Amino acid sequence: MAACDIGKAELVCCARVPNEDRPGRRLQEVTTYSTMTRSLLGMADRLRVLGVSRVVMEATSDYWKPVLYLLEANGFETWLVNARDVKHLPGRPKTDKLDAVWLCKVAERQMLRPSFVPPPEIRRLRDVTRYRCDLVEARTAEKQRVGKLLEDAQIKLSVVASDIFGVSGRDMMAALIAGVRDPKALAQLARGRMRGKLATLQEAFTGFFTDHHAMLLTKMLARVDALSADIAELEATIEEMVAPFAQTADRLDEIPGVGPVAAAVIVSEVGLDMSRFPTAGHLASWAKFTPGIKESAGQKKGTGSTGHGNRYLAKVLGEAAVGAGRTDTFLGECYRRLTRRRGKKKAIVVVGRSILVIVWHLLSDPDARYTDLGSDFHDRRIDPERKKRAHIQQLEALGYTVTLAPAAA
Repeated sequence: MAACDIGKAELVCCARVPNEDRPGRRLQEVTTYSTMTRSLLGMADRLRVLGVSRVVMEATSDYWKPVLYLLEANGFETWLVNARDVKHLPGRPKTDKLDAVWLCKVAERQMLRPSFVPPPEIRRLRDVTRYRCDLVEARTAEKQRVGKLLEDAQIKLSVVASDIFGVSGRDMMAALIAGVRDPKALAQLARGRMRGKLATLQEAFTGFFTDHHAMLLTKMLARVDALSADIAELEATIEEMVAPFAQTADRLDEIPGVGPVAAAVIVSEVGLDMSRFPTAGHLASWAKFTPGIKESAGQKKGTGSTGHGNRYLAKVLGEAAVGAGRTDTFLGECYRRLTRRRGKKKAIVVVGRSILVIVWHLLSDPDARYTDLGSDFHDRRIDPERKKRAHIQQLEALGYTVTLAPAAA
């Protein structure tokens, strides 16, 4: 057994192996290595000489990645553990060497669980999908800056148009940059349904748009277009990378609210091998889509918060839940029912968890296909006789005498 306390420039490796001369005791070796590749290869050779088969390390920023990948490629069993599970006991001195020894001893006593680290092909897909997500967020932020700039110029286009980056909005902003300031001329650039808002558009374009605003708007729109082009290229790359398991992605695409890109993101975050998660509940708990439990002396404390999990997976599940809420499906009806009763935020979490459970079943069984239960599933489940008795009791409670007769065919 070996454990590494990893930093940016160097790491401390503690190796503990059985002592052949003293049964039941351990030989311990603590060494500091540079995180450069040649030094890490030397560490791998030394661990192999000592007979170490498993190496444990904490998830420290992104510094653990090259170490884990190199040791994994050299045939070691690598465990990445949550730093919260290895919290150092208070009152003890804390140094890098002591942390490495402590981690090795805790792992040696089987007191740790490995975190989920996907295989290399899934890791490569994850890098691309996460970068795409980051670019989408950057593009959204740039679009928000455009909206603020127009507000600064007293151009109220966002009040009239639901999306100022539609075809009409882009034509109008291009005209503003070109020097057009006449509200009537700008309003005439409207297309489609916006043609019915010409009078309002003229009012919206009555402002104080100057050359200063035009210069900034030019830069912002160029950045939005550049980000859109990069996102399109990444989506093409994602499509190529998903090709080896396109059949699995297609089955995930059948889930309401889940599209091709969302299916690729889900695969990149949870992987394809569900043996890592014994049940759907384990997957939901790992993704933090299950309420936490905190109880002491018989008293439940806290609000059952799910906690913070994988933000990329949470984002795509939230978007899928909202998308499913617009469909006439079982998940869509669940979203609408929960929204009326508990609010949108809780509905997103519940429906997102349902989607995650469906994903687990589809990935666990290669032959499984998604079958929608229908938006009327809850109504069909209610026993007609029980429903009839309930309505009769309610009417009788209001003072009516109820006589039932079957309706004509």
